Amino acid sequence: MKSKCLAIPCLLILYWVTPFKGITQELEPRSLVNLPVGTNFIVAGYAYGQGNILIDPSIPLENFDGKLHTFVAAYLRSINFFGLSGKVDVVLPYGTGDWDYFFEGKNETDASNGFGDLRVRLSLNFLGAPALDVQDYAAYKQKTVAGYALQVVVPTGNYNPGQLPNLGSNRWAFRNQFGVSHTMNKWIVEGYVALWLYSANNDYLNGNILKQKPIAGFKTHLVRLFNKGMWMAADVGYGVGGTTEVNDIVLSTHMSTLRFGLTYALPLGENHSLKFTTVTGVRIERGPDFDAFGVVYQYRWNKQGI
Repeated sequence: MKSKCLAIPCLLILYWVTPFKGITQELEPRSLVNLPVGTNFIVAGYAYGQGNILIDPSIPLENFDGKLHTFVAAYLRSINFFGLSGKVDVVLPYGTGDWDYFFEGKNETDASNGFGDLRVRLSLNFLGAPALDVQDYAAYKQKTVAGYALQVVVPTGNYNPGQLPNLGSNRWAFRNQFGVSHTMNKWIVEGYVALWLYSANNDYLNGNILKQKPIAGFKTHLVRLFNKGMWMAADVGYGVGGTTEVNDIVLSTHMSTLRFGLTYALPLGENHSLKFTTVTGVRIERGPDFDAFGVVYQYRWNKQGI
């Protein structure tokens, strides 16, 4: 039973949380993996990003160059949702960074630190991944799994309406995501489609009203499994949409952006693991253009104490 659990030791809850990010491609391979009911994860992560990390092109800053350190604390628990396997997770980021940019033709520098927006997610696997206790899970072999996840971004982060950029977004965001994963011996192929929806920011730049159209996201992962619970993944994501309005005036802010990533998971004993990730964002039309890397430590236990 212990070796079975070690095959999935690095379920990731590291979001590429630039606190400015409300969208696009959170490259999370193996997010559909089935877990024994009652399994818990505590995660601590660090990510560093450099470049144009502004997601919202309505922010009137030119030649933006940011250096951002993000620290993440997260908790996940696997659940039985009326016979379906599911997960509930909560993520809280803290960011500190400095930026260089042009505003109204003048070169400016600034720095910020504080909490980003809280994220809460419910994930359900409705095909190929029944809810199983620890004993029954020992005989389970994952093949084709399909699932749905709803993530809510709660506007709890630090926000100053007279400052740009901010670590908090001062608006609600909702990500609906469907995914399919298929395992073939030592390989896993995954595909996801997501839609981000946003509430209005009614205190944008000293009382203006910011609205944003939905953003569609598409991503795929190719995962290679190794012995002793190690695995690697190549990740590709694409985000499009997100046209913004300020006081009902439509801006030329339609986004089109790619993300490429590599992920390596390394178990450390029966209950501990590390995960290393690198991501590059590439702007096609508008959007972020940056490089980032991160590391995550994870501790796992379940109601059986293993």
